[in-house]
Amino acid sequence: MMIKKKPEIIPLPFPYYGFPVILLSIAGLADSAYLALSHYRNYTDIGYASFCAISRAINCDTVSQSPYAIFLGVPVAIWGVWGYAFVLFLSFHGWYHKGSKLKGWNLFFLVSLAFCISSAILAAISNYFIHSYCIMCILTYGINLALLFYGWMIRKRFKAPPLVTGLAQDIAGIWQGRRSRIAILGLGAAVVAAIAFYPPYWHYSARADQQEIATGLTAEGYPWIGAPDPELEITEFTDYLCFQCRKMHYFLRNLVARYPNRIRLIHRNFPMDKDANPLVKEQFHAGAGKMALLAIFAEEHGRFWQMNDALFSAAAKGGDIDLAELAARVGIAKERLLEALTTTTGNRVKLAKDIRDGLRLKMTGTPTYVIDGKTYVGQIPGDILRPYLK
Repeated sequence: MMIKKKPEIIPLPFPYYGFPVILLSIAGLADSAYLALSHYRNYTDIGYASFCAISRAINCDTVSQSPYAIFLGVPVAIWGVWGYAFVLFLSFHGWYHKGSKLKGWNLFFLVSLAFCISSAILAAISNYFIHSYCIMCILTYGINLALLFYGWMIRKRFKAPPLVTGLAQDIAGIWQGRRSRIAILGLGAAVVAAIAFYPPYWHYSARADQQEIATGLTAEGYPWIGAPDPELEITEFTDYLCFQCRKMHYFLRNLVARYPNRIRLIHRNFPMDKDANPLVKEQFHAGAGKMALLAIFAEEHGRFWQMNDALFSAAAKGGDIDLAELAARVGIAKERLLEALTTTTGNRVKLAKDIRDGLRLKMTGTPTYVIDGKTYVGQIPGDILRPYLK
C-alpha cells in the first residue's frame, strides 16, 4: 500500500507578504502620529475635540487625558511612532533580503509579539481604569495582530531557523550593515533624548506672579481674582475632576495674570458627582463634591486660590487626595480639612446653592461660563476673548 505524500506547500512570492507588512507599518505609524497630535492638542488647544469623542464609553479624548497616556515622561503615542518606525525599518530590511531566513524576520516576529502584549495591557487599562475606549487605539491593536500574523507566516513559509538562533543572527546581520546600524543608533538616540528632554505640556500651572493679583469675594460671597473694576467678568462653574475645566481654568487664570486690571474671574462649583448633584443620575466624577467642599472651606480661611490650584493638581494625578499633603500645600491643618468633609454643614449649604444656581441656568455639564448674563457651555466664544488674545 502506497502512502501518498502531502503536497509541498509552495509559498507565494515574497511581495504577497512584504507589501501588506509595509502597508500595515505605515498605517500604524500614521495612526500613532495622529494620536500624538491629538494628545498635544487636548492639552494645548482650548477648543479641541477629536472626531472620536463620541460618548463616555467611546472617547479618544478621555483616554488621552488620563495619566496612563504618559509612559516614562513621554506620551504613549510617541512610543507608538518610534515602535512603528522600527517595524517599518525591519520591513524594508527584510524586503531588501527577500525574506531570507537570516535577515530580520525573527526579530520582526518578536517585536510584533511585544506590540500585541502591549495592546492587551493598554486595552485592560482602558477597560478597568479609564472606563473609556479610543477608536484609534483599537485600530492599532488590530494592526499589531495583523503584523504578528504576517511575521508568523513569513517565518513559516520561508523556513526561518529556530527563534532564538534566528534572533541572534538577525541582530548580528543588522548591526553589521553600516546604514542599518546608523538608523538603529539614531532611533535609540532620539528615544533617550526624548525621555530626558520631552516638554511636559500636559502639566498645567498658573503664572508665578499670581500672588500679585487682587482677590476677594463678590457681594454674594463667591471668590474672584483679577480686576476690582473689570471690563470683562467671567463666572466659571467647574468640577475639579473635569479635564476641560482644568484646562480652561488655567488658561483663564493666565489670561487674568496678563490683564489683571481688565479681567475678573469668579469661581462657582458644579461637581458632576451623583452624591452632590441631582442632575447626575449615574456615578460620574465620584469625589468631586468633597473636593468642592474643601475649596469652600479654604475660601472661609482666605486660602481659596491656593486650594483651587492644589485640587486641580490632585485631579491631574487621578483625583486621589492626600489630606496631609494638601494641608501642607495650602497652609490649613489636616484636622480642619477633615472637619470640612465630615461635620461642617454651612459649606454643604453653599455648595447646594452653587448647584441650584447652575441648574437654574439649565446647565448640563462642565465647564459652563456666565458672561453678561449669557451662558456658554464648554468654552467661551472667540469673539469675547479675541481683544485679549492679541
